[in-house]
Amino acid sequence: MLVYQIKIEYLGTNFVGWQRQKNGLSVQEVLETVLSDFFKRKIILIGSGRTDAGVHATEQSAHFKINKKILNKNHTINSLNFFLKKYPISILDIKKRNKTFHARHSAKERTYKYFIINRPASLAIEMNKAWHIKKKINIASMKKGANLLLGTHDFSTFRASSCNAKSPIKTLKKISIKKNKNKIVLTFVSKSFLQQQVRSMVGSLKRLGEGNWDFEHFRKVFYSKKRSMCASPAPSHGLYLTKINY
Repeated sequence: MLVYQIKIEYLGTNFVGWQRQKNGLSVQEVLETVLSDFFKRKIILIGSGRTDAGVHATEQSAHFKINKKILNKNHTINSLNFFLKKYPISILDIKKRNKTFHARHSAKERTYKYFIINRPASLAIEMNKAWHIKKKINIASMKKGANLLLGTHDFSTFRASSCNAKSPIKTLKKISIKKNKNKIVLTFVSKSFLQQQVRSMVGSLKRLGEGNWDFEHFRKVFYSKKRSMCASPAPSHGLYLTKINY
């Protein structure tokens, strides 16, 4: 059996998430259907990780096994994207990998970006693609809070109650917050994340930025390890999976 990695871009607005589910259409289900029809055999796709309903990806990674060699990569990508054209999903690349490659377990770093539009006017072009916050945000306050989250910590405060990770201990390798005019981009890099961890961190950092929390309260919330202390998670539509490094 040959192992192939695919890189995928998708707009998650109308999907129940990456993972195949009974309660609606998922990105995985669409891709598996198209791949199976194209290769004329059942294809099971393994993603690098789940993204929740409404979350987008500019470079999700997945792999599948097949006993047929792909001879013309460009033709294959173009053909698959033709059958995907009624969905906001695009296959960016296909690459043959060694037999030990696993889209999830082989990943060394995952990068997520969260987009905020900070202005009074409602969103038109970026509706469902960024979190619209009308109240002016203090970036310096958010950066101070973000620095506290860097490194290895118990992130129980930012862990969804339904999270099935074995441990709440994670290492955040990088957090950056940049503002250009009214657009704020938060970048998070780690080997792996807890369920809703990024959205929960963004929701709490937003409290800091708006002045609803001061730094000492943010610190108290983080070190409490209590989910009940966390701010409401940021909306899913501002979150993007942007890179998986192997």
